[in-house]
Amino acid sequence: MNRKLAAVAVLSATALLTGVIQVSTAAQAAPADSSQARVAQAAQQYAAVLKLAAGQAGPLAKALALGDQEKLVAKDAAVDRDGTRHLRFERTYAGLPVIGGDLVVHQKADGSVKSVDKAVAARIALPGLTPRIAADRAAAQAAGTVKATLGATTDADASPLTEVGQADRAELVVWATDGNPRLAYRTTVEGRRADGTPSRQILVTDAADGRVLASHETIETAAGTGNGVFVGQVPLTTTQSGSTYALKDASRGNQSTSDLNNGTDGTGSLFANTSNRFGDGTVNSRESAAVDAQFGAATTWDFYHGTFGRSGIRNDGVGALSRVHYGSNYVNAFWDDSCFCMSYGDGSNNTAPLTEIDVAGHEMSHGVTAATANLNYAGESGGLNEATSDIMGTMVEWYANLPSNPPNYWIGELINLRGDGSPLRYMDQPSRDGGSADYWDANVGNLDVHYSSGVANHFFYLLSEGSGAKSINGFDYNSPTYDNSTLAGIGRDKAAQIWYRALTTYFTSTTDYAGARAGTLSAAADLYGSGGAEYNAVAAAWTAVNVN
Repeated sequence: MNRKLAAVAVLSATALLTGVIQVSTAAQAAPADSSQARVAQAAQQYAAVLKLAAGQAGPLAKALALGDQEKLVAKDAAVDRDGTRHLRFERTYAGLPVIGGDLVVHQKADGSVKSVDKAVAARIALPGLTPRIAADRAAAQAAGTVKATLGATTDADASPLTEVGQADRAELVVWATDGNPRLAYRTTVEGRRADGTPSRQILVTDAADGRVLASHETIETAAGTGNGVFVGQVPLTTTQSGSTYALKDASRGNQSTSDLNNGTDGTGSLFANTSNRFGDGTVNSRESAAVDAQFGAATTWDFYHGTFGRSGIRNDGVGALSRVHYGSNYVNAFWDDSCFCMSYGDGSNNTAPLTEIDVAGHEMSHGVTAATANLNYAGESGGLNEATSDIMGTMVEWYANLPSNPPNYWIGELINLRGDGSPLRYMDQPSRDGGSADYWDANVGNLDVHYSSGVANHFFYLLSEGSGAKSINGFDYNSPTYDNSTLAGIGRDKAAQIWYRALTTYFTSTTDYAGARAGTLSAAADLYGSGGAEYNAVAAAWTAVNVN
């Protein structure tokens, strides 16, 4: 992350601005609840702040000395209790999207700019806007590139591709992520993997020579096998229509759960009955997996709302769709941002649904990342993307505190992916899984993102609980440090507040581990004061995983 303190003009505060700050401050101070009225109010307040950001896009572009062909497009916005504003923008150049052009403007309450976080500091100036390669050719080349790798995968949680469809028409963009802005094409190529998971790969290719500049899979998965229904007896909020009750929750953005009936497309059939009781705790009832999914979505919503004041995954008050019984013998689960939906397979022999609650929290947190920093799903930023989902998925598990699934710092421990009862990942000592990195080194960015995430996972555990051997909630841990230091944790709640603020306020699409250290230190200073115990703990925890 390139951080730049800009010397810019002071922008005047309008009556609308003052009103928005007052409303937002009151909303953050009020007790959190999940009523339908509260959700609607939060959505209205967020829309007003986002409208404010859109209104400032033009003046800010001039104040930041952007070129005449550059424009800012408001993506997200937040207001602190003291009136400080954090306005997140995407950028266009001559009307073309700029990949790597995102930035966050931090303003004081009076409208003056405190600082700016840019994904890339490079100035954008292209010699021309005429591509050497036609769009149709670029699309064909992108599809060909994906077909050339058919059957191959470097993703620890993904099975090989078996089908590749036609590519969407290539979209002309400006590629700036590597600090060398140039004209490029962005193409989406869809397909399907051997285990039934849909694939949606985005390729960015140079518009001059067709060279692949970047590629990433947008279907985020968490592979595993399950042991049946996980949540046990839980309360559910349903919607009544006549004598029928449905798994549709109006108090949480109308998020719902449907039965895909072992298909792979569409929205499925909404679960409904006349008893308002769903499932029997076994896989013999198709409703049992739906209970897990609906409760997991509700708990994830409540965690983000009660902990951070966030109203849904996109902070717009809209709930996600959960789809259960996806595919046949599908041993996986995934979040798809394009349909704003979560899908769960039934596992081996269609008898082990993958509906564990930290899977739900992990996958839906990919949606939160997409709506905020949108961390590139490759290199060190990809590791931070995965780690964010591990961190927040773990926090959702602690928030739920289910007797049937005691919370811990392990990922997917009930899924039993390896068949030996071991977790998918360990936050206290990531290398225990045989591939994840405990500490940063120059090669970390070359690892699969599920393994490079270990550095941030380790940081979060150390910041929360400290180093050394200990037992927490009945689980044994022994967390080492790179510099042999002995650390005391500040607690998972404070650690999560720091990570979330860094994600939503300071991280950009290109943030790496050095940028994550800077962003979390800024977040700690905002929340708890610069130089205080929490601030110093963040610095020490990063040093303990060799990020200096």
